Amino acid sequence: MSVSTNYVPRPVQRHYAHVWVLVLAMICIACNSARAQENAANAGTSPPNDYSRGTLVLANNGVAESIPAMRLGTDMDVSVSGTVARIRVTQAFRNTSAHWMAGRYLYPLPDDGAVDSLKMVVGNRVIMGRIERREQARAIYEQAAAKGRKAGLVEQQRPNLFSSSVANVGPGQTVLIAIEYQAPVRQVDGIHSIRLPLVAAPRYVAPHTLDSSAAVNDAHAVTTPVLNPTLGQSINPVSITVHLDPGFVPMDIQSPDHTIAMDGTAQQRTIRLADGETPANRDFVLRWRSAAMEPAVGVFSQRLHGQDYIMATIAPPAPVADTPVPPRDMIFVIDNSGSMGGASMRQAKASLLYALDTLRPVDRFNIIRFDDTTTQLFQQSVAATAEELNVARRFIRELEADGGTEMLPALHLALEDASNDDDQRVRQVVFLTDGAISNEAEMLATLGRDGGRSRVFPVGIGSAPNQYLMTRMAMLGRGTYTNVGSVDQVESQMTQLLETLRRPAVRNLSIAASDPSLELTPNRLPDLYAGQPLTVLGRTDKRHGTLTVTGLVGERRWSKTVDLDAAGASPAVAKLWARRRITDIEADRTLGQMDSEEADTQIADIGLRYTLVTSQTSLVAVDDTVSRPADAPLTRADLPIELPAGWDFDALFGQQARGGSNSNAQAPDMGRIAQAKAFELPQTATNFATTIRWGLLMCLIGALGLIGVRRSRSAN
Repeated sequence: MSVSTNYVPRPVQRHYAHVWVLVLAMICIACNSARAQENAANAGTSPPNDYSRGTLVLANNGVAESIPAMRLGTDMDVSVSGTVARIRVTQAFRNTSAHWMAGRYLYPLPDDGAVDSLKMVVGNRVIMGRIERREQARAIYEQAAAKGRKAGLVEQQRPNLFSSSVANVGPGQTVLIAIEYQAPVRQVDGIHSIRLPLVAAPRYVAPHTLDSSAAVNDAHAVTTPVLNPTLGQSINPVSITVHLDPGFVPMDIQSPDHTIAMDGTAQQRTIRLADGETPANRDFVLRWRSAAMEPAVGVFSQRLHGQDYIMATIAPPAPVADTPVPPRDMIFVIDNSGSMGGASMRQAKASLLYALDTLRPVDRFNIIRFDDTTTQLFQQSVAATAEELNVARRFIRELEADGGTEMLPALHLALEDASNDDDQRVRQVVFLTDGAISNEAEMLATLGRDGGRSRVFPVGIGSAPNQYLMTRMAMLGRGTYTNVGSVDQVESQMTQLLETLRRPAVRNLSIAASDPSLELTPNRLPDLYAGQPLTVLGRTDKRHGTLTVTGLVGERRWSKTVDLDAAGASPAVAKLWARRRITDIEADRTLGQMDSEEADTQIADIGLRYTLVTSQTSLVAVDDTVSRPADAPLTRADLPIELPAGWDFDALFGQQARGGSNSNAQAPDMGRIAQAKAFELPQTATNFATTIRWGLLMCLIGALGLIGVRRSRSAN
């Protein structure tokens, strides 16, 4: 009844007339590969990495085995005013060596954050950064570095992943790089929160994505060495201060993963880390609620560049207690790759076991697990009977974290819908992962193209999930995003999510503005769940009139109208609109609804107009004073990051750190799962270099055979 399956592309038809074309192409590939190997050997170096396996593409085999000469300390100062947070991040680059240094540090930011300011502090001088097109900013930085001038550069590698570069830091010197950004405050079930990402988790790079030099460069841009935890030293301590002024008296102020201290009274509070600083190895989350528990509904506006920008927050209706919950098809996808080793795997398994306990006999379910292989527990979704649930529980308990993170095949399987015309059932996909991959665009394009009627609910596991991937999957999949940061949070966070899945969503949302010139974002409206308000941003020549949101709750029509003339003033709305508009453009590009060149042009124009760091614009600061002597060489280094809290170093880097290959492509031991009606599948991440060589040999043998046959026929 139950078998395993694996996502396999459709077979390619063979046309023997093309044998010679294939042979020549593969000869070229083999020759180019051999030439690259030979050139590397002649230069006394090895190729940057072996991309034949899915791997973490990192310098120095991905592990820093010594404390770096360039050290970093970070201070974060946060001001929360109403529904917007303004954050200043000051990074102190200190050179402890006897050499002139240039350092690059990879760090995360909220995916909806708008970075708009850069200052470089050298001694008692403050050099202001300016926004430039990405290529021009990089050229300015490199030219200053070559001429011995101190320079700073901030670039976006992903919407939630940025890099800071600083050049010409002398022996014993410290250079400060201060950036500022703003982000909206999240609101769910009356709880307000901000998340400050502190560590960029190592990312898995799928081998099939490394199909060009640009792709390889991009892989290196989103990766950096990880400090070996056996060194026993924190290399990037972070201090955090939050000035909280939410516009009401905050209650139940807490940080689930950090110990905090507070002072202040009534509406305004100041929150600091109780220990003064913390290692940069897990995200900082701060939550609070209103004493009055009133729904957060409001309208804010800003006048800029001769236009009005508005931000309206609209709360969905409260659920009706006796509303029937329709039968569901629940597809659970669980990541058991190497990056999930340790606490993350325990969190994911506990979350999934908890979710199974909420299924009813009328519900159907299936489980898909993936590392660099993919297993589907049942051939198709089965009824949530006691017998099948016990099979599923045994399957989950046997899972171990190992191997690469080939997420795309699992997504393909999860979106396969044999009952896509069944309007009596709700189809919900719960995706449990840390999202530590580099091919986010490929995942999102697949979801946007093949999502169908499925609603996708990503669950970010661990201390540093890829929030950009999670939030975009939720947006395109018309679901919601949940984070389980520790085992202690499994029950509370999963209870909240599963309750959301039971509530009827407001579907088929539409927005009508009395002002037809109002340009609104997002242009793809999600389903709206109880307790999770919708925030809409808009731009118009003159703010006036009303904004009405309508939708369906079951078969009942629901609407909500807000008065734009009652908007309060806010200095943050314009840049939040610009950041959200960029998200829409990127979504259009991902879904093939906008040409890539046109998307780049529009993003660059927005970045330059609103002074934002984007995929097409960067901030650069240059000191006019030459500081490095002409005869002193410049040493460049990527600053390592700390491994996110809860990650298992040995599971991720064990063999690699001991000098072996990063062979985390071995599948976990699934022996006992045979009794759970499942069996292990072949590797999906194979050594493609070996495959090419064998394919070339087989093609040559086949071609020679065809020639022999033809000659034989001619002779006859």
